[in-house]
This record gives sequence, C-alpha cells and structure tokens, in this order.
Amino acid sequence: MTASYVIIGDGIAGSSAAETLREEDPDADVTVITDEGEALYNRILIKEFAKGKLPEAPISIHDDSWYDERNIDLKLNTLVTNIDTDAHTVGTHEGETLEYDKLLVATGGTPTQLPVENSDADGISHFWTFQDARQIKDGMEAADDAVIVGAGLLGIDLAAICGAQDVSGKYLMRGNAWWRYALSEEGAEIMHEAMRERGVEPVFESGVDRFEVDDDGHVTAAIDPNGDRYGADFVGIAIGLNFNTEILQDTDVKQDNGVVVDQYMQTNVEDVYAAGDLTRFYDVILGEYAQNGAWGSAKEQGTIAAKNMIDPESEEFRWVSSYSITHFDFPFLSFGHPTLGDDSAEMKHSDTEWRRIAIKDGKIVGGVLIGDLSPQSAYKKLMRDEVPIGDQKEILMQEGFSVDDLAPSKEQ
Repeated sequence: MTASYVIIGDGIAGSSAAETLREEDPDADVTVITDEGEALYNRILIKEFAKGKLPEAPISIHDDSWYDERNIDLKLNTLVTNIDTDAHTVGTHEGETLEYDKLLVATGGTPTQLPVENSDADGISHFWTFQDARQIKDGMEAADDAVIVGAGLLGIDLAAICGAQDVSGKYLMRGNAWWRYALSEEGAEIMHEAMRERGVEPVFESGVDRFEVDDDGHVTAAIDPNGDRYGADFVGIAIGLNFNTEILQDTDVKQDNGVVVDQYMQTNVEDVYAAGDLTRFYDVILGEYAQNGAWGSAKEQGTIAAKNMIDPESEEFRWVSSYSITHFDFPFLSFGHPTLGDDSAEMKHSDTEWRRIAIKDGKIVGGVLIGDLSPQSAYKKLMRDEVPIGDQKEILMQEGFSVDDLAPSKEQ
C-alpha cells in the first residue's frame, strides 16, 4: 500500500523532510501544511534583506513549482486545529481531515513577547519571519533612534541592521556582556566594540521596565529598570522563542520545554516525529537531551526524521551544529553547545581574534571563534569523535591548531 506522510511546518526542517521522503519513497503521498502564506525561504538571508543589502528575490528557496514537480501537496495559509494520534488524522481550520501513516511536527516557534507595558505598540518588532524582516526594514528606514533588546544571536542581527541603516541604537542587555553564557567579558568586548563602530551602544545591567508611546500608539522610548529613558521610534526585540506546540495539547506527546524526541526524531507516541527548533532531542555526542535552533541542525533533523519515518531507527541524529555572523569586519562562529560544560579554555590572540571551547567530562562540547575560524574543523572533529582532550588546553588554544597537534590522551 502507498504510505501517507503529513508534515506540519514548511521551514527548513519540514521542507528537507518532504524532499527526503519523496527521494526515498517515490510513490508515497506527501503533504506539507503551513500557516504561512509563502513557501520556504532562507531565514539566514532575511537579515541581509532587512539591512538593505539584498532584494527579496534571492531570499526565497522554493516556489510552488518546486512542490508540484515533486508531487508534494503544499497547503499554504492552513492552520492545523487538531491531531488525533489514535485515529492517525490531522484536522485543519477549513474542516479538512487528513489521514497519515507517519506524522512530522516541525512547527518551530513564535518570538517571545516582553511582558511589559506597551510591548505591543506600533514600531516594536520581533525578528523571525520574512514578513518580520519586511516590517523591520521599513521601520528602520524611517527611524532616527532605535532600541534593541535581547543579548543573543538574534538580537545582534537587529543591532547590525541598525548600523547598516545608519540608525543610532541603544542595545539594552540584562548582564555585563553580550551572550554572557557563551563568552567571557574579554571575548564579548570585541563584539561590543564592533557594535559601537556602527553606531550601536551596548548598555549593560539594563533591560526594559516599560515602553512609552505617543498619542497615536507609536513607541517613543524604552524605560529600563534603573529608570533610565532611551528615546526610540523603532524597537527590535529578540529574547527567545515560544514553541508552537498548541496543536499537541490534546495528545500524549511528551513535552519538556519543547517536544521530546530520541536520536531518531521519534516522539514517545508511535508514528509521530518532530524536527527543528521545537525539539528537545537526545544528543548522542553530548550524552543528554539538548536543543539547538541553528539552520543546519534543523535541516539535518528533518532529513533524519524522514529516513526514520520510512525505516524506523535506521539512522540517528549525530550532528555538530554551527552558527556564523558576518556583520562585522571579522567573522564570528559558534559550534556545538557553547553555553554548556563543566570546564572551558579560552585565549585572545589579537584585538579581533579570540576563541573559547566548552568542555564536559574532558571532551569538547562546543565553542566560539572570533576572527580566526581556521581551527573550527579540528574542534568539530574532536567533538564529533568524542575525543578526550586530557590536560592539553594550551595546545588547543594555539594559533593554527590542528588535530595532529593533540597527543593521544591517556583516557583513550
């Protein structure tokens, strides 16, 4: 009999799953459902569009013909209203009921809202979808002063957009450094200085207590918990995601700050899989459950989920993710789980060259490279192969480090 696969979500996880299913099961029925009004686009490039560096055309990855050519049924602007895992059915807001043999949930997340007064005012934007990027581009082009909130990898994109659009910005951070869970103050200061050079000033030990608005409901300022006022006619917020798991609330699918899956992307409910940002997956390298929202990780999860939907437990998710930033005159890259671990090593080689690796149980589990990215392949190989590094931190921090420089550990 012909297998029937339903995928909820057309981000990179859902789309890569659909492509893999079609390649490996040519006769199957494959349906992709998304509540967005446009097919897969490049979430990495939308920040370049918002900066005014790219037109819309290169941002799209798939158009309707891509799905037609592969006989994949794409349902845009379609909201899933219920899932019945016993009956193996999915219901939509239009009253349609779709049957499935295997279901993949790849619905991602929605930006977290600041729980403060006037956080829904005009001129306040979150950065996640292509439509968000259009709104941010328009807002920045019309703005004189901006406030950015969220000291992480998405927040710095908003700061860079400020700089590219020649908007004076204040970047409000709760701690004493940007991405303080992954960088020391020494490494973060390289990023701080790069922001300042583009007209964006980091403000530490700050945040937002409330927003002020004018008579038309447009934001005019952010007031931080210290009582300081920062005038702004544009505000960008990137403080995390709320995972889109509402459709699973009447099912037995296990959740723990995300949908819990094993290394095969299988949930605890038979024939239901999940992939992408919303997963809390078993990381076979780390040896524990973890989360990762990087584009490459989501793409690989979608592929692995599809393979296991066809042939259960045939291939495990074993991946060292990476995330790069190219906003500045020097490159930045994080890999693995740089905020985890029980030990670390770091070194600054110049004003724009710094590196840090996170270590757990004597093995590399993640890291950050600023300026010189050449060691990334070596570090990622050591992580992927779970190589004990022993007491060789100084060697790992040397310029031009390669795997061959590391002596065999006594633990091996």
